[in-house]
Amino acid sequence: MAVKDQVLAVLALAEGQFVSGQELARQLGVSRAAVWKAIQALRAEGCPIDAVTNRGYALSREADLLTETAIRAASPADLPLNIQVEDRLPGTNAELRRRAEQGAPEGTVLVARSQTAGRGRSGREFFSPEGSGLYLSVLLRPKLTAAQSTLLTAMAAVAAARAAEAISGQEIRIKWVNDLWRGEKKVCGILTEAALDLESGGLQYAVLGLGVNLTEPEGGWPPSLQGIAGPLFDAPPPPGTRARLAAAFLQQFFALYRAFDPADFLPEYRRRQLLLGRPVELLLPGRPPQPAWAVDIDRQARLVVRLPDGSTQTLSAGEVRARPLEEEKIKENEVDL
Repeated sequence: MAVKDQVLAVLALAEGQFVSGQELARQLGVSRAAVWKAIQALRAEGCPIDAVTNRGYALSREADLLTETAIRAASPADLPLNIQVEDRLPGTNAELRRRAEQGAPEGTVLVARSQTAGRGRSGREFFSPEGSGLYLSVLLRPKLTAAQSTLLTAMAAVAAARAAEAISGQEIRIKWVNDLWRGEKKVCGILTEAALDLESGGLQYAVLGLGVNLTEPEGGWPPSLQGIAGPLFDAPPPPGTRARLAAAFLQQFFALYRAFDPADFLPEYRRRQLLLGRPVELLLPGRPPQPAWAVDIDRQARLVVRLPDGSTQTLSAGEVRARPLEEEKIKENEVDL
C-alpha cells in the first residue's frame, strides 16, 4: 500500500481528530518528509485535509471518504475480500449479478457512492443520492438450497443492525423481512437475489445488497418516502463513517456466514423484531389486505401469524405492516398470544 493510502487510512480511523506528523511517521515506519509528501499528494487529488501547527493533520469535517483503502483500514486483517468502490452505478446488486455471471468469486464486494436506479423488494425504487448513504452488495456462493436462502437475509439483517448500532450508538430494530428501523423510521433496506443451479436445486450464487440512510439527503426525502424513511444520524457524522460502517457490516456478516449456525443469529433476529406481538395487516399478492397478529419467527426466519379464525399461517415472503393497537378488534384470548 502506498504511503499516501496508509496516511489516508490512519486519518480516516481518527474520525476528524488531529494526528501529528511525528505520530503518523511512527505508525507507518516512514520519515516525516514522506508523510508531508503524502499529505500534499492527497490534497492534490482533492482530499480535504486540515493542518494546524503543533497539532498535526485531520480530515476535514466535510470529508466523508468512501474508498477501498478506508474500508480495508477499518476491516480485520483476516477478512480477504475483493472490495471495489465506484463513484456511481445504476445499482450495486444489478452490476454484481452481471459480474457473478462472468465468474466473479465469492467475497467480491461492490460499493457505490451513489446509485441512479437502485431497487428494493418487488422492484421498488430505492432512493440513493450521493453523500447521504451507503450502498453495498456482496457476492456469495453458498452451498444452500433455495429454502435455506431465507436465512441469508436474516443473517444480514442482524449483522447490519449490530454494525449500525456500534457506529451510531442508536438502538436498531428489524421489521420482517429485511428492513432496519431507528425509532419510527426505516433507515436501511436489504435485498437478497439469487440464481439457482437447476441441476442440483441449490444456489449458483447470491447477491446481498444493503442500502443505509446515514443522513437526510439534501432537499429532503421524495414524497413517496416522507414519513417512512429516516436517517441513522441526526447530524453529520464524523469523517469516514461510511467506510467504517461498511467495514463493521462486512466483519459482522462474514463472522456469521463462516459459521452459518442459525443459533448465532436467529434468537437476535427474533429479539429485534418490531412486529412480534402486534396486530398487523398482510399485503399478499392477489389478495385483499388481511388482519392478523404476528406471533413468532420460525427456524427458517419465516414470520408466523395468527388469523382472526385462530388458525396460523407461515410467511416466507410478502408485505406486512403494523396496525395501531387501538384499531385492533381481535381479542387477545381469541388469538392465544
